Order: sequence, then C-alpha cells, then structure tokens
Amino acid sequence: MIKISPSILSADFARLGEEIKAVEQAGADAIHVDVMDGHFVPNLTLGPPVIASLAKVATRPLDVHVMAAPIDPYIADYVKAGASILTIHAEATHHADRALNLIHELGAKAGLAINPGTPVTVLEDLLHLTDLVLVMSVNPGFGGQSFIPRALEKIKAVRRMIDARGLKVELQVDGGIKPDNIFTAARAGADFFVAGSAVFSQPDYAKVIAQLKKNGEAGWAARV
Repeated sequence: MIKISPSILSADFARLGEEIKAVEQAGADAIHVDVMDGHFVPNLTLGPPVIASLAKVATRPLDVHVMAAPIDPYIADYVKAGASILTIHAEATHHADRALNLIHELGAKAGLAINPGTPVTVLEDLLHLTDLVLVMSVNPGFGGQSFIPRALEKIKAVRRMIDARGLKVELQVDGGIKPDNIFTAARAGADFFVAGSAVFSQPDYAKVIAQLKKNGEAGWAARV
C-alpha cells in the first residue's frame, strides 16, 4: 500500500545514474524528480534534457514534480522526456483543467500539487482529472526542510475528498518525510511518500526505505 519515491534533489548529482540504480535496488517504487525554474520557486534545478537521460537509466516510473510557471507550454516536453507521472501546481496555470487533460492525452499520469498556503478547495473541480494529489508539507524550493505539522489536516481533508467520491487517486506527501513522522502522515491518509535527505543522507538506502515502508504501513493500518 505504501509507496516511496526518493527525491534525487538530495542525491549526488555527479552520480545520478548510479544513485537511481541504487535506490531502485533498495526498494524504491518511483524516482522523484524535482524541477525548479528559479521563478515559481527560489531555486533552479534541471529540465527535460536531463530527465531524458535519467529515463534511459531508471526502471521505475519517473515521478516528475514541476515547480515552474507557466507550465502549459512545456507539458509535452516533460512527458516526451520520460515523465510517467507529471505533477504540476495549481498556481502554475490559468487553465488547470486543460493542462491535466493534456497530460493524460500525452500518455502520462497527471498530478496536482498544493502548497502549504493553497486551500484544498482548489481540488473541488479538478480532483476527478488527477491520478495523484501532492500535498506539500514544506514550502517548495529547497530540499532538507522540516515537515510542517499543519499539513496533516490538509492530508486528512484531501483523503476525505478522495474517499467521498470513490476515486482511485494516490495521495502523495513531499517535504520533511522521515521514518519518525511517516506514521502520522500515513495515518492521516497519505499512501505515497517523497523522501529526499531521509534516504540519501543514509549509507544504507535499503534499510531506510524498508523502515519508511514499515512505519508507513503501520500508520495506514491505524487510520480512523
């Protein structure tokens, strides 16, 4: 039930191919790729050419989270580069309905991210178009931040929306996820977790991914 997507933002960029292979062998369910444009968020990372190179190495789905605006002109580029899941931000487009439909038309799964300051009501008319909702538990732009506790209420609210509509939408959480807090996030209703520094800062990737899954499964089982 619980899926882990290690974020390569915290990996050794000089050894990205090796790092991807290592976390895949360690039990990763997907590879999280953070795209930042230095405008929508205060950092600059990578784009479609690098993603295309990563797609030649990865055997797990590339879970591409694009923190860039405007996103519409570049959706096709990211999907063509190899994004299996393409998650965009509600604020990054004036036409989220059209953008999410376009992702599907191009053959990828569509995700919608909501920031700590974004109300869950943005999902009201868009949830049925998503395969994944990403609740940001930090303000996007940098790795290694601490989990914002109030994100738990947002996770609960999104889970209620998904269940009430009977949708098969994955609920992902990104930001400060570690073995010691994944239990509470899973208990709140999340089932797909991004972990960057929690994984790549450890010498034994398999051990930490296994611990994340174990604690997450326990939290999911404890849902009320």
